[in-house]
Amino acid sequence: MNEIQKLIPHRPPFLFVDEIVEYTGDRIATRRTVPKDEFWVQGHYPDYPIMPGVLLSEAVFQSGALLMAKRGTGADGKVPVLSRVQGIKLKNPVYPGDVLDMTVDFKEQVGPAYYLKGKVEVGGRTALTVEFTVTVMERGR
Repeated sequence: MNEIQKLIPHRPPFLFVDEIVEYTGDRIATRRTVPKDEFWVQGHYPDYPIMPGVLLSEAVFQSGALLMAKRGTGADGKVPVLSRVQGIKLKNPVYPGDVLDMTVDFKEQVGPAYYLKGKVEVGGRTALTVEFTVTVMERGR
């Protein structure tokens, strides 16, 4: 099991981060190469496959979960759960074979809520920006 799978519960085919490039306490940089045969390619604009924005967003949210795990959130048996998404902007399309360079910055904590800001770039061009919040919850149902 790799470092990512030790830190967050996501697993293929719903794991959208390949590697942690850098971690500096309040920021994480991650990367993912979009497979040319990924499950959505045949059905999402089959003649012109564009990565669905919701999956691109999920990749950033998973990067945020990695940031939270690296910061120690979850060490006490709790888990950060996505609770708010705002200001999402999809700026450029992402295609199979593209390399996603993602960054997530920790902004502030208010009680159990952690405010984060994410960005995805492909080849130096911004594909997505988003602000999101995760709330720390007890594991289980």
